[in-house]
Amino acid sequence: MAAGSREQWNSRVGFIAAAVGSAVGLGNMWRFSYLTAEKGGAAFVALYLIFTAAVGLPVMLAELTLGRGARKSPIQALAHYGGDRWKWLGAVFVAAGFIILSYYSVIAGWTVRYACEAIFTGFSDDPGQHFAAIREGWSAFLFHAVFMGATMGVVSGGVIRGIERVAVIAMPALFVLVCGIALYAATLDGAQVGYRYYLNADFTNAFSMDVLISAAGQAFFSLSLGMGAMLTFASYLPRDSHLPNASLAIAGADFGVAFLAGLMVFPLIFALGLQSDVSESTLGALFVALPKAFVSMGGVGRFVGLCFFVALVVGALTSAISLLEVVVSAAVDGLGWARQRATLVLGLVITALGGLAAWNIAVLDVMDQVANNLFLVGGGFALAVFVGWVMKDPIGEVEIGAEGVRWFLGWRILMRFVVPAVLLVVLYHSIPTTIKNIWELLTTL
Repeated sequence: MAAGSREQWNSRVGFIAAAVGSAVGLGNMWRFSYLTAEKGGAAFVALYLIFTAAVGLPVMLAELTLGRGARKSPIQALAHYGGDRWKWLGAVFVAAGFIILSYYSVIAGWTVRYACEAIFTGFSDDPGQHFAAIREGWSAFLFHAVFMGATMGVVSGGVIRGIERVAVIAMPALFVLVCGIALYAATLDGAQVGYRYYLNADFTNAFSMDVLISAAGQAFFSLSLGMGAMLTFASYLPRDSHLPNASLAIAGADFGVAFLAGLMVFPLIFALGLQSDVSESTLGALFVALPKAFVSMGGVGRFVGLCFFVALVVGALTSAISLLEVVVSAAVDGLGWARQRATLVLGLVITALGGLAAWNIAVLDVMDQVANNLFLVGGGFALAVFVGWVMKDPIGEVEIGAEGVRWFLGWRILMRFVVPAVLLVVLYHSIPTTIKNIWELLTTL
């Protein structure tokens, strides 16, 4: 590749697959269905779609616009449109990706371990005790390092030969696996009870502050926003790409996989009478209740469990690739490092930082809250202010390649008023809890 040139996606399909892979991850495949069941079923889905349209899609379109226009990673992209005084916001995006990947890969390492156990030993007869034994320590760190190694291997291959090549295979495979398990779950006696639990239309508390914040947060988090992933991926797009169509395709595919995941998980749990194991701990349900379900199914459960955890590994890998690419791209653009050097050095540093989460699950929980509640939401709020009030002519930039679209004025209004207001409310309710949990962790160390 010539000096100073920048890679481009080989096809629109490759970009969409990679962007959807960034959005569809462990949290999305389980967290969406869990929140849907706990927060009002169909009522929560309706609120989620409203907030996706009012908050998620506008922020995604903003990230895509900045990335494609500047053709740089987050720090340089913000400087391109706002001057050096806005580099800090790009640095927040990079820091978010750095922190999230460090603990996310620990959770992903658990999924790798469970997939391996499905192949070689079968699932434990006591999933709760087993998970408590393997979630921390050298074992957790080893699988975390293995997963990080796979992520580094893909990112070091570049946009076309690494990220796009994996995404165009992984995302269809993930969709097939999720659909296959969902269809099998539908054949189980008692599956209808799971569907009713998942899709109950409870509007009683639909407009309570707790449900509204959960729906807004899920709409923001599930689309992989506020961490610079969409911005970075968009920097490899051709100048005439139709960004509104891309945004709708990514959001639609992301919602589809998340919704299907609920049709896969809850029929399995309820058909086998394990609903009491679905507690406030989403990780506990994922790594305890479902393995217990697979054990109770006998031989077929081992195969279904293998497919399930392979699907989780695929979703985790595509998300991890986007997180590492944000960090690597920033080093390539800002420090002039070669891609392979940036991937190796930064990947090893992230692996080392993840050791804190691998040896102490309380650290993992706090890292997750800090990244999601402070970095992502705060970064998204600042991005909305930047595009809505600081950036010169964002409509002129986003219109390139999409001249027939007539609602960009509405997008600008949402970015100026609605998105900042919603994210400010989420921040207001998240910061006290996050600070409290950080303090509790520090006092116990």
